[in-house]
Amino acid sequence: MAKSTQIHSICAFIKHFFSSWNTTGEGIHSPYLFELVRFILRDRNAYYCFADIERRRELLKACEDELDVVDFGSQGSREGKRVRRKVSDIAKTHLERPGVGQLLFRLVNWVGEHEKRPLEIVELGTSFGITTAYLASADSRNTVQTYEGSGEVLKVAQGIWRALKLENICWIEGNIDQTLLNLDHSLLNNAPAHVDIAYVDANHTYEATMRYADFLLERLNQKGVLAIDDIHYSEEMERAWSELKADPRVTTTMDLYHLGLIFVDSHYLKRHYKIRI
Repeated sequence: MAKSTQIHSICAFIKHFFSSWNTTGEGIHSPYLFELVRFILRDRNAYYCFADIERRRELLKACEDELDVVDFGSQGSREGKRVRRKVSDIAKTHLERPGVGQLLFRLVNWVGEHEKRPLEIVELGTSFGITTAYLASADSRNTVQTYEGSGEVLKVAQGIWRALKLENICWIEGNIDQTLLNLDHSLLNNAPAHVDIAYVDANHTYEATMRYADFLLERLNQKGVLAIDDIHYSEEMERAWSELKADPRVTTTMDLYHLGLIFVDSHYLKRHYKIRI
């Protein structure tokens, strides 16, 4: 992370801390969203799969193997740039923090309990598959479709999933700017509204974030949730978040600092919450 980005992140965190709402759901009109805040965002329980997934993270952080990683970069290069990197370096700097993965696990559980059917989940940016494992572990009947640019990184992720005995994950390798728009993929070639949860942790630029979000918003169920990672990572990401809040398809948003949640249910009031968790 560049020094200017680090400074921006620190300033954004301070601003969020003093402007966010330390609530347990009071003041949220929708019973559905009240339940989300009170019982999901505030849940501190350690579920059955957390320890196993976190052990895999620690093994990755200790692994000195080197990979030829394809980096498509912030400019969205079609060919990508090959760089040699240690597994441990990637694990220490690019894996999502445990709290976000565990929140997503609880979110999948919550949506599944309400929908009472297997869910269709999309993840953009697999990395070593730790967050994917959280998404997939909630219910083996769900389908998680994850997109990753680098084949060598994806092979490591596949090993993690085999070790965790997760069999409900399918993956697409290649530049997401190309593969996401290829509607031959089984999970995204049906009627427009069928994705239940979409998690975006890929190219952290304004253009890419808006492109991915636009594509996924068109495919969310009415009760679907779009989660955007690192919404305060940079000025570009904050600009994208601000514009997504104003999107007419979006009704309610929740700014959790590290993560932004977007809801499209037309029964919700147009509200934007900043919540400290």
